[in-house]
Amino acid sequence: MAIGWRSSPVGVPSWARLLATAAAGRGRCSTAGLRWGRSKREWSEIEPAASWVIHLGRVVKLIIQIPCLNERDHLPATFADLPRHIDGIDEIEVLIIDDGSTDGTSEVAAELGVHHIVRFPKNRGLSAAFMAGIDACIRLGADVIVNTDADNQYRGNDIQRLVAPVLSGQADIVVGDRQTDTIEHFSPLKRVLQKWGTRVVRRASATHVEDATSGFRAMSRKAAYHAFVHNRFSYTLETLIQAGRADLVVSNVKIRTNPKTRESRLFTGIPAYLKRNGPVIFRSYAMYRPVQTFAYLAALLLLAGIAIIARFVVLYLQNPGYSGHIQSLVLGVGCVILSFMVGLVIMISDLLAMNRRLIEEVLSRVRRLDAQLDREEQPQVEGVHSTGAVPWRPGGTASRQQKKTEARVEEASP
Repeated sequence: MAIGWRSSPVGVPSWARLLATAAAGRGRCSTAGLRWGRSKREWSEIEPAASWVIHLGRVVKLIIQIPCLNERDHLPATFADLPRHIDGIDEIEVLIIDDGSTDGTSEVAAELGVHHIVRFPKNRGLSAAFMAGIDACIRLGADVIVNTDADNQYRGNDIQRLVAPVLSGQADIVVGDRQTDTIEHFSPLKRVLQKWGTRVVRRASATHVEDATSGFRAMSRKAAYHAFVHNRFSYTLETLIQAGRADLVVSNVKIRTNPKTRESRLFTGIPAYLKRNGPVIFRSYAMYRPVQTFAYLAALLLLAGIAIIARFVVLYLQNPGYSGHIQSLVLGVGCVILSFMVGLVIMISDLLAMNRRLIEEVLSRVRRLDAQLDREEQPQVEGVHSTGAVPWRPGGTASRQQKKTEARVEEASP
């Protein structure tokens, strides 16, 4: 049984559609919900994340992806901690993304029985590894994707709690809240920075995320279609801002963490953290909300220009013919001109943001079609080394191929 997404006809009560569909024996049920519009203060009936479709006879597949960089020593403990059975999941597979490791991480992963391995010939960064994993998971037919760290920072037992909102249709993305106030090895300054960054991302993405930098998260296939990361440093912040702009539902689940096994490779120090994360947040915010980003600057320049010009006028009227304050006039006119130039930048940026949203929508549809072709035409996904390990299934569960032959699988639209 799998959960997909389907719009419902407007004007018919959701409970009536549910009962009618079930009585008709179509093998799928759908509901519709209401959403409070951001721009218009009105309720509108749309296709929310809580609207779901049950496909009888389909296997629900979870892929746990783990980006790795020289994690030979920590990967065995992380792999052993992963759950072999989760309620509502029929198949569990593990995908390792080796980001140019030089310590034999891929070989260790194969010995452990990891199902799939993506290997980079050289280090390309965490964001590239994350996106390579997402693409591979989509092409491998994952219905739910969980991302976790290779250093065993997160507890595998919490994966079931993480995927539950996705399986029930309550969320598209679920972020594990580490409750940073309770983590002992976090310095007070780091905790403050975590809260500040989360607050900024929450405002930029219009979501209620509690721990924006947490890499322990689950997402539906629908959310994976809309994931695009363009910075090399980290995926955590940019994907949340994108999710909010794409009207995906982001939820939080409180999780536990294990004792620290090594120093963070991303958080090497406060200056480095600010240097890397600051531009990412600003660029993402400006990319999706250009008007809000630059409007304050334009207004400030305009008000400053008007005030300086007013000063010149007052002084000139008090001393007619005196030209000693001409510099105030020049400065004021310059500020006004700059404000109008910033206004032009806002207009161009807004058009670019609109174009970007359209391009991302097209790319998400292309990604979906490409994944369908890969599953139908190629038993081996290009760029992914499958070790042949048997997926983890609960006892008595039929294989994915067996269930495909027993029931027609209807692909849910993104």
